[in-house]
Amino acid sequence: MNDLEQNRNTGIVSGYRAVVIGGSAGSFQVVTRILSSLPVNFNLPVILCLHRLKHVRQGFVEALNLKSNLKVVEPDDKEIIRNGLAYLAPANYHLYVELGNYFALSTEEMVKFSRPSIDLTLDSASYFYKEKMIAILLSGANSDGADGMKMAKKRGALTLVQSPQEASIKTMPEAAISATTIDHILKTDDLVELLIKLNGVNLRN
Repeated sequence: MNDLEQNRNTGIVSGYRAVVIGGSAGSFQVVTRILSSLPVNFNLPVILCLHRLKHVRQGFVEALNLKSNLKVVEPDDKEIIRNGLAYLAPANYHLYVELGNYFALSTEEMVKFSRPSIDLTLDSASYFYKEKMIAILLSGANSDGADGMKMAKKRGALTLVQSPQEASIKTMPEAAISATTIDHILKTDDLVELLIKLNGVNLRN
């Protein structure tokens, strides 16, 4: 049995089109660990929806770029999504993935006291990418992301959650685990290892 057949038997398939990561308090170090560990030839867009101070618009992208092997940018409204870049939801904007493979930004009401809303990003991205999406939820202090992970799972996405035992604040990952059946509950190093493995599958196929 080859690697691809083994991956399919464990719910992992080739041909993924995007990685979507949500996180809040305690997630920054995990995100930088992921971005610094992914290879420079990582073949997917990485979409980051992270809770952040809404009035602080400078410094966050720069801090991520210091560690990341992928270029990190804040997308503009209607910007086409491209492989090999990391996109960070701008401060105080909801970030949607639209059916034409582009982003939409919104200042609609907060969801679960959050803007950007991880739920909205995961929901819209999974509606477009369906089973071709890898959905990841990290440390955080509220339940934002749980409903989004539930919808992503329903649409066939591969769902990954940081282990609550490792998370700085376990509320967010535990809420997702309670909301739906998560494919893999992983510590950071195992999460990184899986993403690198999936990248190899995509490059071969």
